[in-house]
Amino acid sequence: RRRPTSGTAGGRPRSSAAPPPRRRPIRKPPRPPRLADPKRRLRLGMFLTLAVFVAIGIRLVVLQVVPAPAYANGGADTRIAWVDLPAPRGAIYDRDGTALAHSVEARYVYADPTRVKDPAATAEALSPLLGIPRSELVERMAPRNRPNGRPSEFEYLARGVEIDTAKKIMELELPGINVHRDERREVPGGDLAANLIGFTGNEMQGLEGLEARYDDVLRGVNGRREFEVGQGDLAAPIPGGRNRVTEAQPGGSIQLTIDRDLQYETQRILSQMMQRVAGSTGAAVVLDIRTGEVLAQASHPTYNAAQWRPSKPTDREDAATSFVVDPGSVHKAIVFAAALEEGIVRPDTKVPVAPAIRRGDQTFRDTHPAPAGTNMSLPGILAYSSNVGTIKVADALGKQKLYEYQQKFCLGQATGVGLPGEASGRLLPPDEWSGSSYGSVPIGHSVDATPLQMAAVYAAIANGGTWVQPHLVRETIAPDGKRTPAPAPRTHRVISEENAAALRTMLEAVTTVPDATGVKAAIPGYRVAGKTGTGSRLVDGKYVPGEVASFIGMAPADSPRYVVAVFAHTPKGGGGDIASPAFKEIMSFALRHYRVPPTGTKPPKFVVYPR
Repeated sequence: RRRPTSGTAGGRPRSSAAPPPRRRPIRKPPRPPRLADPKRRLRLGMFLTLAVFVAIGIRLVVLQVVPAPAYANGGADTRIAWVDLPAPRGAIYDRDGTALAHSVEARYVYADPTRVKDPAATAEALSPLLGIPRSELVERMAPRNRPNGRPSEFEYLARGVEIDTAKKIMELELPGINVHRDERREVPGGDLAANLIGFTGNEMQGLEGLEARYDDVLRGVNGRREFEVGQGDLAAPIPGGRNRVTEAQPGGSIQLTIDRDLQYETQRILSQMMQRVAGSTGAAVVLDIRTGEVLAQASHPTYNAAQWRPSKPTDREDAATSFVVDPGSVHKAIVFAAALEEGIVRPDTKVPVAPAIRRGDQTFRDTHPAPAGTNMSLPGILAYSSNVGTIKVADALGKQKLYEYQQKFCLGQATGVGLPGEASGRLLPPDEWSGSSYGSVPIGHSVDATPLQMAAVYAAIANGGTWVQPHLVRETIAPDGKRTPAPAPRTHRVISEENAAALRTMLEAVTTVPDATGVKAAIPGYRVAGKTGTGSRLVDGKYVPGEVASFIGMAPADSPRYVVAVFAHTPKGGGGDIASPAFKEIMSFALRHYRVPPTGTKPPKFVVYPR
């Protein structure tokens, strides 16, 4: 310490007394460390916890709302099984309600390749019951993968198995083999109208004929049953699990215009005729001239529609609508109808004829030649099927008018009878005629037509000159029984009633004049009008060897009810010898079957060579 000095300091006199003792400063105790606030920490912890729960909750909501179907479906793939509930296919009936084709309950047999323990032994047991070779069954039961890479658990072994057979299979208790409800298409008549009806495939879809054309009407909509199954070896449905059923919707039915009994007789007669003459293709058609309904439509060859697989495609064709021919002399009726309607000739017109006539580079001859300059009546020209007389009438008519009447009689276009794949034929336009066409076209050559088209021509003549569209379907029947008539057929007038009656009378000469071409078509007690023909067959636009014999006629001629057309491709032979007798048998049965009374009048006496 410094000692105090004398004097004054700061203007004050110094005191000589000793200064008071200096106090020591009092030190404050150290402050304790500041602790964290527990409430704040608690609030922060609660906030973080809530945030975590909120995030989890949002994620759960997202999982349940956005990709939930994907997760659910992923799980369902492992436990959801399903089976189809087949929809019964509708029936095809004849005009009287007799079933021509219908479905019956059956079973299908299937294998789960993942559960078949011994394929060889399993095939050995199933082969005699299913009628399928053992090696084929082994192949079907072989393990394989689906397109998604997963093992296949379902393979068809057989479809349409009878219920009794299916029961025997289940009694064997073969691992991996099971059966389920199915249906089988039955055709009670076998080959009866088979070329019209067609057939179905394994999935009951129409493949040919009316089965294919009206598949949208006949085919129902399959149902489905979905259910949950366990994952054990039994793979049994889970009680109380998912079980959703979509009911099957049955198909509708169709009723045809076909008469079953008449169809049977027509097929029988046609088949016998074709066997007798060693023919390759034949067709026979019966039409109701007033309505255009097809009462019978037979083909040769034919097949069993219930077992169609062994048959050839050509056996399954409907000859009446696919058999394209040069009709030959049955076409002459069109020439005479047009000439009468245009006033070129009258029923009593005489035409000078000769043994032959030349047009272009071709000579056309008559089978009943007459000296040059001989007058021939129109009925005589038809009775003896004179090419010379017909060509002279066509010359007077003109090619343009002949072409127009061919079109009016609906040649060159499909009739629309109701069958798929119907041929339309072809007409030769006037500007494409060559010199020889003036001779060939009038007598039915250089003209492509089907038997049904030509039958419709004669039906128009029989029906007072009105063409009516041929048709096979009468009505459709809904699953609930409601009936809907088929659309009305197209109709139009071609020639007048007077000229149609005159032509019908002239056509009677074909079956009544001695030595006429169609005398073998005459039916005792009935007046018959018609025409014979000898033409050619076309395949892919080319003529093939052989001749097409034909006869088309109507009865009773004085008040026609039906038209019958018969066509046959044979090595050689005309319509008078081959087709006329078959026409007689078919028409005779039709008249008896429908109880048409015998004709009360006699045909006129025709003069072939008037003076």
